[in-house]
Amino acid sequence: MSTPFNQPRYGYGATTIDRPAIDEALRAYMLRVYNYMGSGLALSAIVALLVSQSPALMQTLFGSGLAFVVMLAPLGLLLVMSFGANKLSAGAVQGLYWAFTATMGVSLSTIFMVYTGQSILRIFFITAAMFGAMSLWGYTTKRDLTGMGSFLFMGVIGLIIASVVNIFLGSSVLQFAISAITVLVFTGLTAYDTQRIKSEFYESNPADVMTKQAIFGAVSLYVNFINIFMALLQLFGQKNE
Repeated sequence: MSTPFNQPRYGYGATTIDRPAIDEALRAYMLRVYNYMGSGLALSAIVALLVSQSPALMQTLFGSGLAFVVMLAPLGLLLVMSFGANKLSAGAVQGLYWAFTATMGVSLSTIFMVYTGQSILRIFFITAAMFGAMSLWGYTTKRDLTGMGSFLFMGVIGLIIASVVNIFLGSSVLQFAISAITVLVFTGLTAYDTQRIKSEFYESNPADVMTKQAIFGAVSLYVNFINIFMALLQLFGQKNE
């Protein structure tokens, strides 16, 4: 159970620290989370750009059965991280995180085949602005967003079902609706996850566990960012001619 925001405690809930000290520690922790997330996005972008510049590599990866491996690899790494969270060392979790963001970069390399570089860059900055605004709100608001989180998770399940259905229907109208709702759902989740990460900090743990906790927080924010970015790209991206 999370410790209420107005009663922060540190050190297994046994020792109360004065407000300035806990606020400074919280800012340092959140900065660590954002640094992991930002570094992960940078790694994904570099890998995606490098892979997209090699037609031979693109053909090898996406012109054969390897395409399924490339697409499923990030999910597999996430599952390993999730199920091994309590058993893996902080170093192992960190390694898996970098592997996850790198393989995501490989998967994302296909966007350079579909959309113009200028369009991708523009949508990226729009995504960053939206993400930053909602994360800041989630960090500063006094409102409990737990209820909103439950609603948004239901929305994610609905999006998954609709996406699977549209594989068979191939409806452009349904795809437009899915993309628009994806932006709304994951923008909301950005605020929710930011508040959740902030709340988890107050449950303070040993240093190695807090490192893993920061990485998992970064994963949540990273996934939100990527989903918003891809949905906006599908809605407003300019395709190559």
